[in-house]
Amino acid sequence: MDYRQLENILLVEDNEDHIEHTIDALHEGGLVNKITVIKDGKSALDYMYRQGEYSDPKTSPRPCIILLDVKLPKMTGFEILEKLKTDPELKIIPIILLTTTGNKEDIERGARLGANDYIVKPVEFDNFMHKVKGLGKYWALISNLTDT
Repeated sequence: MDYRQLENILLVEDNEDHIEHTIDALHEGGLVNKITVIKDGKSALDYMYRQGEYSDPKTSPRPCIILLDVKLPKMTGFEILEKLKTDPELKIIPIILLTTTGNKEDIERGARLGANDYIVKPVEFDNFMHKVKGLGKYWALISNLTDT
């Protein structure tokens, strides 16, 4: 798998500086994917469930990976994580939590809820790609399961 050719990436982040830095880091690393930015928890779930302004699958494609901030307005990253990881259709999408502190309790809570990994912000491209490459086996397994 060519990790530079991943499909749509969903970035759920409300801090403008963190959004800009994350996108810059990914682009500087050569990633050419479309990055969809959602700024609050409720809108993130609307996007994933194709509700409201996100009802058209052509303009709201399923992401291949979700970068999810832990602290969001309207709904926390943990609430979103729990909802997506208990949904039979959406639980296969890898979710990487974004945290500013690397708080051990947050990381453990995310793991219990099904997060695939975490990154301490600010996001750096090399760290992101290391995490994505670690998910390669996961994607290969899911691809084999969904192709049958």
